[in-house]
Amino acid sequence: MAIMAVQHSPVLARESLRLLKVRPGGTYVDCTVGLGGHAELILEQLQGKGELIGLDRDRAALTLAEAHLRSRFSNFRLFHRNFKELPQLLTELEINGFDGCLADLGLSSFQLDDSQRGFSFRFAGPLDMRMDRSCGVTAGELVNTLPEDELVDLFRRYGEEKMARRIAAAIADRRRSAPITDTVDLATIVEGVKGRRRGTRIHPATQVFQALRIRVNDELSGLETFFKAAVDLTSKGGRLAAISFHSLEDRIVKNCFRLAAGKCICFKPAGLCRCDRIQRVRILTPKPVVPNEDEVRENPRARSAKLRAVEKL
Repeated sequence: MAIMAVQHSPVLARESLRLLKVRPGGTYVDCTVGLGGHAELILEQLQGKGELIGLDRDRAALTLAEAHLRSRFSNFRLFHRNFKELPQLLTELEINGFDGCLADLGLSSFQLDDSQRGFSFRFAGPLDMRMDRSCGVTAGELVNTLPEDELVDLFRRYGEEKMARRIAAAIADRRRSAPITDTVDLATIVEGVKGRRRGTRIHPATQVFQALRIRVNDELSGLETFFKAAVDLTSKGGRLAAISFHSLEDRIVKNCFRLAAGKCICFKPAGLCRCDRIQRVRILTPKPVVPNEDEVRENPRARSAKLRAVEKL
């Protein structure tokens, strides 16, 4: 696949760069490089001074990003690592901190449009959904082996799916006769339970696919620990930004930033609150930044994106 054929426009690019306030000579981190869209913009702002450290779990995307960025820049290093390993990686690199960090928690078009990855129900393909295809359980294994009650819990917890029990029952009934191995096959089963609402562009299987993807990649586990460590690693005056794509992620980001800003997140009476009220950051986005109509029109996948950012005091 040619590099140019898989390039994409990064979500909330202009807003992310404005909030990161990239300064030439600084050290910046792109936690989820993908195809290098945000990384390229950060490197342009660095003007050949300073360094960008990039991480990604997807080796195929990282290879494409490396080739594309290397044609223009030299002041960057990319690593095939989970972004939650950032503190460990920086220790290995003997880097004490950074001036800015961006965590785009969504999937790239490259991943969604590859039918063999199994992330999308728009294409027939194997139920994989692993960001790192070198390890871990696949979505197909979960769908075909989890007990029905565990499927119910999975769809409710990670997909916030109201019809989880009926969908899990339909899956259990179907797999008695034959395993479910195809993305379109699973989407059809879910649609058969939920039907389609008139006037909506959201496919009825969206929440089920989201739930499976989160579980397969263990996306929510360790997020709070990561953001707490990221705040510690941010230099004075440095900035930390995160782009989330569903309410579960956004809630974690919001609460982590509020806690770091010395605000209560338990909303209990003052005498019962146990929140750490020490202010370490300033919240730059009292409300999340969302894509405008033009960006959503050009890239419908951006419609659910929310950008939040803080500045280290």
